[in-house]
Amino acid sequence: MAVPPQTNEAFLREVDEELRREQALNFWRRYGRWLVAAVVGGLAVLGGVLYWQSHLEQLAGEESEKYSKVYDQLVAGQKAQAEAPLKELAASNIPAYRALATFLQADLLIQNIDEKQPERTRARLKAAAAKFALVANDQSIAEPLRNLALIRQTSAEFDELPPQKIIDRLKPLAVKGGPWLGSAGEMSAAAYLQLHRNAEARSLLKLIADGQDIPETLRQRAVQLAGSIGEDAAVNDKESTLR
Repeated sequence: MAVPPQTNEAFLREVDEELRREQALNFWRRYGRWLVAAVVGGLAVLGGVLYWQSHLEQLAGEESEKYSKVYDQLVAGQKAQAEAPLKELAASNIPAYRALATFLQADLLIQNIDEKQPERTRARLKAAAAKFALVANDQSIAEPLRNLALIRQTSAEFDELPPQKIIDRLKPLAVKGGPWLGSAGEMSAAAYLQLHRNAEARSLLKLIADGQDIPETLRQRAVQLAGSIGEDAAVNDKESTLR
C-alpha cells in the first residue's frame, strides 16, 4: 500500500528536524568553545570600554577641579603653591587640560618682562615660545588651540625669526574670513614690511581693517600701519569709519 501523502510529509519534516539537530550539535561540538570565548571576550571589551569612559569622565572632573584651583591661586598671586599642580596638569592625559596648563606656564614666563634686562627677557621669551610650540605640535590637541599656540609662539619669538619664516608659518592662518586673520595677518604684514614688500603688507592690512569680526583695536592698528606706508586702509563699519 502507498504511504498516505500526509504521513510522508510528516516523516520528511521529522527527518529534516533531526538532521538540523544533528548539524547544530556537530556545530556546537566543533565551534562551541570559540563562540563562548568570543561572547565572553566581547563582553570583556565592552566592559573595558565602559570602564575607560567612566574613568576618563572622572579624570576630566578631577583635572577640571585642579585647573580651577591652580588658576585661582595664580590670580591670587600664589605662584609658588600653583607651580607643582600646574606642572602635573601640563603632563595630563587629557589634551585640553594639558594645553591649557602649558599656556599658563608660558604666560607666567612672559609676565613681568623687564626691558631693562634684555638677556633675561630674551631667555624668558624663548622659553615661553618653546612651551607654545609643545601645544602647536601636539596633534592630539584640538586644532583651534594648536593654531592659537602657533600664533602665541610666533609672537614670543617674533624678533628672533627671519621675516620669511614668519610669513610661511602664518600663511595658512592669515587668510580672508579666517578666525586668526587679525593676529596672524598683522605679524605677517610686519614681516612683509621688513622685506620691503609693501604691496603684500598693504593687502593684508586692508583685509584686517575691513574685517567685521576682527577686534577694533587690531583694525585700528592695521589702519595706522597702512597709513605709515602711505596706504589708507578704509574700514567698512556702519557705526564708525576709522581713518
